[in-house]
Amino acid sequence: MTVARSAEFVNAVIKAYDVRGVVGDQIDAEFVRDVGASFARLMRAEGANRIVIGHDMRDSSPELSAAFADGVLGQGLDVVHIGLASTDQLYFASGRLDCPGAMFTASHNPARYNGIKLCRAKALPVGQDTGLAAIKNELVDGVPAYPGERGSATESNLLTEYADFLRGLVDLGDIRRLTIAVDAGNGMGGYTVPAVLGTLPQVTIVPLYFELDGTFPNHEANPLDPANLVDLQKLVRESGADIGLAFDGDADRCFVVDENGDPVAPSAITALVAERELAKEPGAVIIHNLITSRAVPELVHELGGTPVRTRVGHSFIKQEMAATGAVFGGEHSAHYYFRDFWGADSGMLAALHVLAALGEKDRPVSELMASYATYAASGEINSTVADAEERTLAVVDAFADRAHSVDRLDGVTVQLADNAWFNLRASNTEPLLRLNVEARSAEEVDALVTEILSIVRS
Repeated sequence: MTVARSAEFVNAVIKAYDVRGVVGDQIDAEFVRDVGASFARLMRAEGANRIVIGHDMRDSSPELSAAFADGVLGQGLDVVHIGLASTDQLYFASGRLDCPGAMFTASHNPARYNGIKLCRAKALPVGQDTGLAAIKNELVDGVPAYPGERGSATESNLLTEYADFLRGLVDLGDIRRLTIAVDAGNGMGGYTVPAVLGTLPQVTIVPLYFELDGTFPNHEANPLDPANLVDLQKLVRESGADIGLAFDGDADRCFVVDENGDPVAPSAITALVAERELAKEPGAVIIHNLITSRAVPELVHELGGTPVRTRVGHSFIKQEMAATGAVFGGEHSAHYYFRDFWGADSGMLAALHVLAALGEKDRPVSELMASYATYAASGEINSTVADAEERTLAVVDAFADRAHSVDRLDGVTVQLADNAWFNLRASNTEPLLRLNVEARSAEEVDALVTEILSIVRS
């Protein structure tokens, strides 16, 4: 039996979708060893006999992943170490090896953080209601010891197989020559981009911050923040690149900037990939979360597909992907999910689709994407509030006379006239309200944002 911990401590580290915290203060080798033991018990009960483990380039990742492996081995399960990996490479390993997986990364968080993303075999999700709550309870009570023999560990570098698999899903054989500026943010994109894109004869890569460095010396590896796209935008303009790609720290998300250095909305990328997937499988289901642009379900309907709307969060989307047999799903945060990739998300696979679409036509990214960007959007705006529910009700009351509909699938979504809408939802982990607004014009978006924030922040 491992040492018991307070529920308050455990709840602060095990989030809705993963394990994440400050190394040394919240996460250390002893803690993750126990997480590994509890996860192994959960997976053994479901019939698994081995777990694949990968890690990012953070200084703490090798030690923590080794401690986790020790916990797994102590519970009698075998371990396959794949070493340095992107998160989608770990999902590939889970799918290819048909076993549960653990990825050590804190994604885009600062250097002092680390964490664990867990999945079942075939990259199926492990979230609060599908395993994390059980792990929490065991960490509080103490993880029971295993009376049998320890498992055994092996190593397997699957980078080449991962790259070959992705290229096999998207035909890039006949595209025109493209110059691609890529900002890896000193994250795992610096490891996976050369393997996936570097062998393509039609592609010239202009690299930026490819050196693996978990201290992130140049900028945070979080392209969702516009400040972290500035260097890539400058590189695209100066190099004359056809397109720019930016990856987050664990390289499971990919952001796009056009030939002018202007950001392309993830919703537009979702629409583009949806169109490509529906061309291959007419009538297929496409998943979109509720703060994705309305342009996505409208396009899917127009093309004869079936759009399915979900809550925000990868575990919800992966569950819906499995339940509906959806061919593709997209989120506003630049997570893109593919049935051909075990329903898991891969920014690299989304990038290949964009490159294929661009390379098949003799026109720039800005023109290619124009037809998918039919609305103006605010992006996500956070407000610190003392009582999220009270502030949300105040906003709903203020719009009662103008609301065509109100739903509470995730927070509250208020539909207004002429396809304008907004969503307010509380953070799972912080005292924040997150606002997203979409309308026909930037002026209408700005007016709605001003009005809503005046209530939220009053």
